[in-house]
Amino acid sequence: KMAEKQEEPSNAQNGEPDNAEEGEGKKKKVKREDLPPFEIVTGERLPAIFFKFQFRNVEYSSGRNKTFLCYVVETQGKEPVTSRGYLEDEHAAAHAEMAFFNTILPTCQAGARHDVTWYVSSSPCVTCAERICEALRKNKGLRLTIMVGRLFMWEEPEMQAALRSMKEAGCKLRIMKPQDFEYVWKNFVEQEEGEEAKSFVPWEDIQENFQYYEEKLAEIL
Repeated sequence: KMAEKQEEPSNAQNGEPDNAEEGEGKKKKVKREDLPPFEIVTGERLPAIFFKFQFRNVEYSSGRNKTFLCYVVETQGKEPVTSRGYLEDEHAAAHAEMAFFNTILPTCQAGARHDVTWYVSSSPCVTCAERICEALRKNKGLRLTIMVGRLFMWEEPEMQAALRSMKEAGCKLRIMKPQDFEYVWKNFVEQEEGEEAKSFVPWEDIQENFQYYEEKLAEIL
């Protein structure tokens, strides 16, 4: 079993409102009144401190009580369009996965085929898994691949059943390899202005943890 060093997340790491989220015209917050009693934060790039803490593929996710979802949508319409961005949530009401279906997908061309890839800090909960299955069954033009950093509560029988149902609905589930974390770092994480883009530095055990989760997912599916 993997053991996580107990880390006490700072407010910023834990996703508490922090200066890192303010400013930048690129990022916009959906007003609290629209989505009580929590907020969804959307944008193009997330702060590096969030990525380093929330996406870490440890087994015991103490303090990691949010979902960070980076998405790429490739729309195969008359003119192919690719859009990307990220969503984060507070685990209180709807989650980032729900927010994608409620706020991002409806802005894509209706009737077109959409190849969607998510890079998510942890796998969906049971409720979100049900919504994913429903969306895939309703929208025959939707292809969804979910790359997850960690498996969420994978030992629970209902969670295992939810993961299997997603696969049966046509969702491709994958565990993020070190190269996938690097891809997210390059494409979805803020680089300091005026600085050379910092290269991705893998954390200790990143490969072992990937293999651990890959084996668990294979057993479940």
